[in-house]
Amino acid sequence: MIRHVFTVSTGTLASRLLGFARDAMVAALLGAGPVADAFLAAFQIVNVARRLLSEGSLNAALVPAYWRVHDRDGMAAATAFAGRVLGTFSLALFAAAAVLGIVMPVALGLLAPGFAGTPALQMAVDDARLMLPYLAFAGPVTVMMGLLNAHHRFALTAFAPILFNVAMIAAIIALLVRPGSAADAARIVAATVGIAGLLQLVMLATGGGRLAGPLRIGLDRELRGFLGKALPAMVAGASPQLLIVAGAIVASASPAAVSWLYFANRLIELPLGIVGVAMGTVLVPELTRAARSGDGAFAQTASRAVELAIGLALPAALGLALLSEPIVRVLFEHGAFTAADSRATAYALAWLALGLPAQVATKALAPAFFARHDTSGPLAATVIALAVALLAATWLAAPFGVAGIAGAIAAAAWAGVIVLLWRGRARHGFAIDSDARRRLPRIALAALAMGAALWLGVRTLPTQLGDASHPAIAAMLALAIVAGIVVYGALLALLGVVRPRDLRLP
Repeated sequence: MIRHVFTVSTGTLASRLLGFARDAMVAALLGAGPVADAFLAAFQIVNVARRLLSEGSLNAALVPAYWRVHDRDGMAAATAFAGRVLGTFSLALFAAAAVLGIVMPVALGLLAPGFAGTPALQMAVDDARLMLPYLAFAGPVTVMMGLLNAHHRFALTAFAPILFNVAMIAAIIALLVRPGSAADAARIVAATVGIAGLLQLVMLATGGGRLAGPLRIGLDRELRGFLGKALPAMVAGASPQLLIVAGAIVASASPAAVSWLYFANRLIELPLGIVGVAMGTVLVPELTRAARSGDGAFAQTASRAVELAIGLALPAALGLALLSEPIVRVLFEHGAFTAADSRATAYALAWLALGLPAQVATKALAPAFFARHDTSGPLAATVIALAVALLAATWLAAPFGVAGIAGAIAAAAWAGVIVLLWRGRARHGFAIDSDARRRLPRIALAALAMGAALWLGVRTLPTQLGDASHPAIAAMLALAIVAGIVVYGALLALLGVVRPRDLRLP
């Protein structure tokens, strides 16, 4: 499992780093004003579609269903089942894109009610309609990714999303070199999103086309059963992004708040993608096989996943919270993105980081439900978390602004984890094993000690930063991050959590 997690994490890291480059360029190109708010509100639709359809969401339902048909009827039947899924899903997404294009003003009126009566609403509608071809391409892309993952061919699916960012970066560079109006630039970048989706489709078709066929469209009993499991799994898998959408609904009433929240969340998505998405993608096949074997491998695999999730997410959360302002300055404070934008984004980042361990834990816990063909548990956790996010953000936005909205999102993520743990224990008798109960407190102690060391170092930064150049701030950040990793790793070794031989890849 570690090797596969490493493969997916490497691809996800490359994609996320390119995503940072993309978003830094978007910040420089559009800043954090009305044009940026409109573009990013429209882009949220694409992001939600990506989370609903990819990054392990459909994977959670497709892999168990595919192997169930394979074990019962053989490879030919499994390939035919995959062909029916691919054909039906592709048609459904094409139709959904067409309908969404017609009702886009209503959809964005619901997602960004604060735009009502302002030019931002029409700009967001125009941008969103230009992005819609991506949604049509996402159907076949998602199914082929799930099939490749089912056969443990993780490399292609891990690196395919890189094309999405490469295409957008190329368009943004051209616009930065030959600047024009911000609204025209936003529309050009929006149109590039659809082209990026086409590139992903072509790449995956070369590697996964033979795993599904012949293509068919229909809703037979087997396919209906699959969709009954897939749709709740897709919603549950997109929980972190849906929480941000809930926050953006409230943030749309405040100028630039949608942009601040978006850019802060992009930093949260780096560790969430590297750890959470990678584990969610790899764990579904692993836990499905463990559940089919009927031995103690299921509980052991789930426990190791929780350990790995908390062990990587907790120090990342503390680091992002403590180093939020210099991180935002280095990455985003360029061009039209001002120092005031950096401060507001940093406040949002510090509060969002408090929910990162919960979001990663959700990615580790949900596959344990999916492997048992239970999608209602993760769906219930997502619905409850969304309700908490909307209510808390509405309550906290007025007194605390975007920081209050970010805090509400973090609280909602923890509410979702609590629901998952309670339902997992009640329905499936899920409990972490004795090794995890012994190591998790030590992991928390090591992370807190690392956080204390970072906090002491951060106290000296304000007097040194001042008007320091971005390279100087980046050098200080790099030193602090490396020191934090060394301290954390040393403490894990001293506390007996990890041993050198545990880090060797199989």
